[in-house]
Amino acid sequence: MAERKNTVSVVWDLAQPIADSLGLILWDVRFLKEGANWYLKIFIDKEGGVGIEDCVNMSKAIEVPLDELDPIEQSYNLQVSSPGIERKLTRDAHFDKYVGEKIMLKLPAAVDGVKEFHGILESYDNGELTLKTKDGKTLTVNKKETSWVKADDFEE
Repeated sequence: MAERKNTVSVVWDLAQPIADSLGLILWDVRFLKEGANWYLKIFIDKEGGVGIEDCVNMSKAIEVPLDELDPIEQSYNLQVSSPGIERKLTRDAHFDKYVGEKIMLKLPAAVDGVKEFHGILESYDNGELTLKTKDGKTLTVNKKETSWVKADDFEE
């Protein structure tokens, strides 16, 4: 029996070539419930940043193929946007891109009384990320053990 793909994977596979054709980078796809409503959120990026026109173009380009594929049973709102300055890093490609860059991460439990860390992502390998914190310490943690990891723009 073939494995059934989840909604995010199905939408990712549909959105990827559309984003490519528009000169965009597909950053992330999320399908989540907020309050009583479901949202399909598609995050796009491109060199130099995303503008409203990019979001509109992606939204228009994916609406019909998404309706034809119909991978989502319940009603939902489609949102296409930039991942923003403090973009969440969730996929291996995100971490690979941000090696050597400023990031912040939050842990569910404090380490030495601290839950949130800012620093430079020194390395990323097989889910393990090593952060050189602003105070010069090194923290190595598996991305699965974090509450979130985001791009950061802290002042050094």
